[in-house]
Amino acid sequence: MTIAPPEPDLGFLWLELTGRCQLECVHCYADSGPSGTDGSMGYDDWIRVVDQAAALGTRLVQTIGGEPTLYAGLPGLVAHALARGVEVEVYTNLVHVTPAMWETFAQPGVRLATSYYTDDPAQHRQITGRKTLHRTRTNISQALAMGIPLRVGLIDLGDGQRIKQAQAQLAQLGVTNVGLDRMRLLGRPARRACDASELCGRCGDGKVAVLPDGTVAPCPLARWLSAGDIRTDSLASLAEQAHQTARHVIRPAQPDACRPPCEPQCHPGQDQCPPEKDGCVPQTRCNPNESCKPKNPCKPDVTPPKR
Repeated sequence: MTIAPPEPDLGFLWLELTGRCQLECVHCYADSGPSGTDGSMGYDDWIRVVDQAAALGTRLVQTIGGEPTLYAGLPGLVAHALARGVEVEVYTNLVHVTPAMWETFAQPGVRLATSYYTDDPAQHRQITGRKTLHRTRTNISQALAMGIPLRVGLIDLGDGQRIKQAQAQLAQLGVTNVGLDRMRLLGRPARRACDASELCGRCGDGKVAVLPDGTVAPCPLARWLSAGDIRTDSLASLAEQAHQTARHVIRPAQPDACRPPCEPQCHPGQDQCPPEKDGCVPQTRCNPNESCKPKNPCKPDVTPPKR
């Protein structure tokens, strides 16, 4: 008798719905912007992804982009996920929120996340390419006033960025859930966009990303490490392939200080637990020696086994 392999543990899923964005941030790993597109995934494709994720026991999906609120099907997709018992975090720049979108955000089981960089409008414009700091700050206040769970990620790009002042400003606004990360040299900020040593080392560990063209990858930043296409294979098999890719390609590229074991920052189910902190995420800058990096970062030295 043939015994079926166990289903993968897939507690979290990124859904990159679109490459369109009002902003053109200098550090964008997805190279998103006003000229981006929704890709080749249709609305029904995303619905099937959510259905498969729910069947695998996924507790939380995060919609990302680009800017997910620019994807016309977002409200319907959020409603479908909630109906399947899957909570949704919308990672949005909070530049423009329509009344209908506020209704979507206000549903039980929905939370928000956004990025923040500085308290200085001119510096914000240098980073994002647009004069939108006031809009984002206003919509942060609106979300808090409506009681919508919100977390903010501060991204440190260096070069005199006013990070401490931004932290103080967020505290004044009443934001209590604030994380800090550095700019990852992937995508737009890197001339070579395929460097596994720039990742946190926990990619593919109970979480995968689905990109606008159907690609499944260990995480959105590891988008060049494709496990396959969700339109032609199951989420279960692709999640397992992504896990193997992470184990054979990403983790060996990390320095010892960036590898497990270490204590989780918080635990699944904790109130407003950031999904990327369900496991071990290093808090320090991870810069492995050159000997730790793949010889050709776009073509990993080790090919993960196929199932």
